[in-house]
Amino acid sequence: MNKIILTEYEKGIVEIKLNRPATYNAVDFDMMDELHISLKKLHDTKDIRAIMITGEGDRAFCSGGDVNAFEQLKTKEEAYDMLSKMGEVLYQILMLPIPTFALINGIALGGGCEIATACDVRIAKQGAEIGFIQGNLAITTGWGGATLLHEKMPYDKAMSLLLSAKRISVEEAHSLEFIQKIVEESTYRTEAIQFILNSLVEYPLVLRAYKSVKIDQWQQTGLLSRMKLEINRCAELWEMENHHNAVSRFVNRKK
Repeated sequence: MNKIILTEYEKGIVEIKLNRPATYNAVDFDMMDELHISLKKLHDTKDIRAIMITGEGDRAFCSGGDVNAFEQLKTKEEAYDMLSKMGEVLYQILMLPIPTFALINGIALGGGCEIATACDVRIAKQGAEIGFIQGNLAITTGWGGATLLHEKMPYDKAMSLLLSAKRISVEEAHSLEFIQKIVEESTYRTEAIQFILNSLVEYPLVLRAYKSVKIDQWQQTGLLSRMKLEINRCAELWEMENHHNAVSRFVNRKK
């Protein structure tokens, strides 16, 4: 089964769907590889107007990294290899010369929020929840998400999401300016696509030109280097006993 599904809609919208519904669309190594390949393919496709990233099913956008897949990573070096691999994927999303929209169709937790942050605009289904919950596992955002969040939000609002590690409603996330649009639960996909279409002019090269202005700025300010520093700090926390104990409690709680 493909862990990433690409669908092209009319009028130049391409959907990237995270396809592991049994694990709430959690990210494992195979999904990272498929995301990388998909994003590389789309980067130079000139007739795309927008990319929409969402999750399979109605329960989850993405629940973050797959704890069962990464539980065996113990050392800083092992953690850094995994974290930096997904950090590069987030940087790919950020550097796409195409407007990107996250459609949060269910819970977005931990790394799921980091993926959503990498997108230009975040749309959420009414009643969904988000949370930068990494702190509850005695680590920080590990894929560069905090760096990206500070690029996208006012400092105090970004810090309130990160420091509390709480799950909150998308309605509260909207008030904090993390979410730009909330759509009705019963018609969320149709409403989201219409919102995207209404947000964009019809000429893909114009959209690319505007996106490139911000991409140039991110490159000039060393955004990738700052993301790597964040990832390294997370890897340092990863190998500590507090994190391994927290993961063990989390895994045993689910059994």
